[in-house]
Amino acid sequence: MRKKLWIFLALAFIIPGLLLTASCAKKAVKDDAALAKQAEDEAAMKAREADEKARQEELAQQRALEEERLKEQAELKDMFLNNDIYFEFDSSTLTADAQLILKKKAEWLQNNSGVMSTIEGHCDDRGTNEYNLALGDRRATSAKNFLVDLGIPASRLTTISYGEEKAFAMGHNEAAWKQNRRAHFSLQ
Repeated sequence: MRKKLWIFLALAFIIPGLLLTASCAKKAVKDDAALAKQAEDEAAMKAREADEKARQEELAQQRALEEERLKEQAELKDMFLNNDIYFEFDSSTLTADAQLILKKKAEWLQNNSGVMSTIEGHCDDRGTNEYNLALGDRRATSAKNFLVDLGIPASRLTTISYGEEKAFAMGHNEAAWKQNRRAHFSLQ
């Protein structure tokens, strides 16, 4: 009976011990698989975060480039609008400086193909109104023809003469007259 008791006790402790050992071994395998899966998930998450960071940096760089392009475009537009060309007394012949300015204006117009422009011819207050209106028209037409020769379609350019009616500088001296002998550009 004692032998049976020992066998019984041995079985009572050995079998549960074996079961616990077997179940722990399986759990360790499951833990290794779970750890591997967790490591994969973390690696995938880090990769997604790195991709997102790179995408955000690229977007920020693109935004900065676009802002710079828009700023440059605005500066060129300001140059186009605020950079008049000037003429000698009683002349509609383009000076070398006027031709350089018109070349820059032509470049801007070529880069902005949907833009239409009006060229305003102006004169100083010497001479009759009729004469100055005709001279202002010749000045505006001279600038237009130069731009057309540079490849700007004539259909995008209109001219108007204000003669002496819209003076830029007031005064009856050479300094004022020089500023009023001009062609001014506006956008339609």
